[in-house]
Amino acid sequence: MVKKTIAFHTLGCKLNFSETSTISRGLSTESYEVTDFKEIADIYVIHSCAVTAAAEKKCRQVIRQAKKRNPEAKVVVMGCFPQLNPDELSEMKEIDLLLGSKDKFDIQNHLEKLDQLQSKKVVSDNILKEKEFTPSYSISGRTRSFLKIQDGCDYFCTFCTIPYARGTSRSGTIPEIVDAAQEIAQAGIREIILTGVNIGDFGKNHDVKFIDLIKELNRVEGIERIRISSIEPDLLTDEIIEFVAASDKFMPHFHIPLQAGSNKILKAMKRKYRREVFTSRVHKIKELMPDCCIAADVIVGFPDETDDDFMDSYNFINSCDISYIHVFTYSERPGTPAAKMTGKVPAAVKKERSKILHDLSHQKKKIFYQNNRNRVSLVLFEHDIHKDHIFGFTDNYIRVKTHFRQELINKIVSLRLQKFDEEGEAYLFADCPSTSLRMTF
Repeated sequence: MVKKTIAFHTLGCKLNFSETSTISRGLSTESYEVTDFKEIADIYVIHSCAVTAAAEKKCRQVIRQAKKRNPEAKVVVMGCFPQLNPDELSEMKEIDLLLGSKDKFDIQNHLEKLDQLQSKKVVSDNILKEKEFTPSYSISGRTRSFLKIQDGCDYFCTFCTIPYARGTSRSGTIPEIVDAAQEIAQAGIREIILTGVNIGDFGKNHDVKFIDLIKELNRVEGIERIRISSIEPDLLTDEIIEFVAASDKFMPHFHIPLQAGSNKILKAMKRKYRREVFTSRVHKIKELMPDCCIAADVIVGFPDETDDDFMDSYNFINSCDISYIHVFTYSERPGTPAAKMTGKVPAAVKKERSKILHDLSHQKKKIFYQNNRNRVSLVLFEHDIHKDHIFGFTDNYIRVKTHFRQELINKIVSLRLQKFDEEGEAYLFADCPSTSLRMTF
């Protein structure tokens, strides 16, 4: 049998990356040879994202690029976009097969029948009825692995389509996740990022809690670093924070989705907390881990967000001791309650507000870096090379850059963060044996 070449391209979240890696590893090595997406391949598989209109646009661009690269290739699109909008994607002549969020894990069987298809095929079951959890993790020559511990969400925020794209909350068992972490350790990977849609919701279908999981993962040998990805403020308990502060393995780094600094907007979003909860979480973290990195997600331009609401949100965020902000411009998603709300914010206003918050984020990151000057940090260097430079991260997620040295790859190096460079853009230098290192955004 002649092997077919197959290339994967992943869009969107860390969860997608963990799943793509697992799906590609599960393919028959006798039938398929995985190649780079930029190469000529027999089959192109795009793991899609549909969280915003921009994400959908990017997906369509990648689909067209793949078909242009090899007009004879079969194109498969899987994940959230086919789950939410199969009819829209079906109109694209470049696509041969669409697989929804559940069916993508059965891709091997669908690929075997791909050549026999007489017309475009759509396979997309009702994901809201899905109860099964598929463990996944990424291994792709990196020093870090995304480990999927949970999927789906029960929150149904008014702006979000994720429950309709990925279903309701479900997770693996603690033994399943620990087994996956041990496999990651055996692959020589030194850092794990715990990922999911709503990871603080872990274990509700198994009568366990997230804190129970991280206590077990803390015992896994061979993994030296574990990071907690995005966790809702109402699910980030004192017990979790205290455990991370006491652990040598869990890193002082939290990503907490705030979404809005205005209680009026949080209520309209149907979030499960008010801003005072976010404040209490930040205070608790900084009390125990003063150097901890805290990132927050914020959406600008939500329906009925007035200038006063925005300034209320801005002032609140400015007052919080956080390290930086991920700013998202509100993107109307068909079928969500927010899409039917009045008080639409003009695009120009959303763009202006986005810039204001990006500037605030830059200021906060600069202060965070300044506060870490002269701190001795442990940096894990990665495989990625860009313009003859290699990159790594400190325990509190400050990015370090130096000229490429082979011996630094997948090594944890102790160094002192020293000074800003001449460019004055909040980059920091750090000393290291026989080299000069600097931190970058």
